[in-house]
Amino acid sequence: MIDKQALNEYESRYRTTLINSLAGVKQAILIGTKSTDGYSNLAIFNSLIHIGANPPLWGLIFRPATVKRDTLNNILETQQYTINYVATRDYQKAHQTSAKYKKTISEFDVCGFTECYHPHFHAPFVAEAPVKIAMKMEQKIDISINGTILLIGSIQHIDMDETLISPDGFVALDKAQTLACAGLDAYYETYLMDRLVYAKPR
Repeated sequence: MIDKQALNEYESRYRTTLINSLAGVKQAILIGTKSTDGYSNLAIFNSLIHIGANPPLWGLIFRPATVKRDTLNNILETQQYTINYVATRDYQKAHQTSAKYKKTISEFDVCGFTECYHPHFHAPFVAEAPVKIAMKMEQKIDISINGTILLIGSIQHIDMDETLISPDGFVALDKAQTLACAGLDAYYETYLMDRLVYAKPR
């Protein structure tokens, strides 16, 4: 058993890897933003949270803003960002976006992704992404216990192959071969085991 005292005594990087990976496998996404002075940015995240469906709201967790964070700053400045699902074939390029590049260097260019834009939307999309979602920032919540930040955004539009959507609205992301990840550096392919009927008391 690993108790709280043991966790506190672990070396910092070991503890971070343990806790991050223990949280399990989640959707890998690329967040696309653009600063007010025209510099595009692309960064990989695995902290996407479903907040609600009506209105359609998703959340993202950001680390404390104790150092320069271009993605967070761009969202706060422009109120716009894109969520781009990663094709499994692009996992190495997506991982490279986590490197600390200067603001003036676009991860789109150095990591091998293509910027594309929708009319009347400032933030860039990833052309190679099988699912592209335009987001508008709605609320910033500072989490005092550890200095992290929860940003809640509303879905503005979704760009994907509509054959992925079943008659009941279920999106078969496994058919789009989207990437999942755990922790900071482990990547997974996913497949659908089964879909069950709505559970009722027996």
